[in-house]
Amino acid sequence: MKNLAGLMKQASDMQKKMEELQTALEAMVVEGSAGAGMVSATLNGKGVLKSVRIDPKIVNADDVDMLQDLIVAAHADAQRKIDTAKQAEMQRLTGGLSLPPGFKLPF
Repeated sequence: MKNLAGLMKQASDMQKKMEELQTALEAMVVEGSAGAGMVSATLNGKGVLKSVRIDPKIVNADDVDMLQDLIVAAHADAQRKIDTAKQAEMQRLTGGLSLPPGFKLPF
């Protein structure tokens, strides 16, 4: 029974750490860019788009498709950075504990 109590305490501690991580991710701000920095997208740690910056030099009414592609690419770049940061935080949080393939924690 002593082991069960210890396991429950560990689970409770892990849940608290996960909640702290969720809060930290919401506060995180990540910027992705495309087109040599001509377009940037800022996301929070949850992946919510907060802002887009476009250098006026690349605004061309005849080439809207390129601008749209750059916005998507900047967003994808920021999302990759968030994913990398999440993985690093999870490694830190779990002490390098390897989770089974396909096992997703709540974020």
